[in-house]
Amino acid sequence: MKPDSEQLAYLKEMAIAAASHSYSPYSKFRVGAAVMGDSGQAYSACNVENASFGLTQCAERAALTAAISAGESPGSMPYLVLYIPGQQAHPPCGACRQVMRELMSRDSVVYSFCDSDDMRSWSASDYLPDPFMPENLTG
Repeated sequence: MKPDSEQLAYLKEMAIAAASHSYSPYSKFRVGAAVMGDSGQAYSACNVENASFGLTQCAERAALTAAISAGESPGSMPYLVLYIPGQQAHPPCGACRQVMRELMSRDSVVYSFCDSDDMRSWSASDYLPDPFMPENLTG
């Protein structure tokens, strides 16, 4: 599923705004994310680091959590946009890929933008081809 250019531009703007609020004093790696819910509502978030590094919250997971908290159904979100300042578009981390694969739609697409014209995108089967899913828990 692909967003139209207007939706993609809107999500990119939201992700850029979210990145400006990033709390990243340790890595200096600001990240903003925006996810489109199946309802058409958009949700954004930034990364928030912690001196206990394992407690850091990634922007992607924070945006998905905001969407779920607002009532979006797990497995229904069609696309997510990342923005990371700089000249290179970056992929999401492994933990985010696992969470995205469960909470986003099975045909979801993730887009990554930066300050240059560099843009990358991945389908769900590209960003995590063999996910551990809820049905794996039932054996």
